[in-house]
Amino acid sequence: MTAWPNLRGRMEGEVVVVEPLAPEHEPGLFAAGHDREMWTFLTASPDAYETRERFHRWMEEALAASAAGTEAAWAILSRASGQPIGSTRYMALRPEHRGLEVGWTWLGRSWWRTGANVETKLLLLGRAFEQLGCERVELKTDARNARSRAALEALPARFEGVHRRHMKVPNGWRDTAWYSVIAPEWPGVRSALRERLARHGTTAYARPANRD
Repeated sequence: MTAWPNLRGRMEGEVVVVEPLAPEHEPGLFAAGHDREMWTFLTASPDAYETRERFHRWMEEALAASAAGTEAAWAILSRASGQPIGSTRYMALRPEHRGLEVGWTWLGRSWWRTGANVETKLLLLGRAFEQLGCERVELKTDARNARSRAALEALPARFEGVHRRHMKVPNGWRDTAWYSVIAPEWPGVRSALRERLARHGTTAYARPANRD
């Protein structure tokens, strides 16, 4: 089990709510994730979107990892409707070194470029640095995944290089691009994420009128 208390408490933003993944999220997540392109680079279960049976296996694996304390899986919900729109996880938990990874993040296509991913990252990184006391948060993606890499660079996370032939995947080997945010960088990253959310029209992140 992880040494971190309250690793998966519910988090509310203006656009999204991030809460511990539970069986009741499955129907909504399957509907949101029934899209081949979204799963292309999620190497552990690239065919999970195809049928309810395969998606159920993905859910079981995620829930089992959370129950075992090796990962912490979340459902991402629309704040307005309460409907599941995606999922994400804390992974590679290293409490003894005050580090973890944010990964397995996906959102339904209709929620791309809406601020949902930006606010999800703000909530997860904020919990990691401000409540769990992390010194390092890692973010990784397939080196070929240009959309994901652009999103990580926009956080901004620091690019640390490509680990060649890092993972065995169904169609061969994956080169993995590594990114990170460390504790001294978090205030700047937090400000950048809040500014992006303000540009999306989320009033909770707008600067006060009298602020320089």
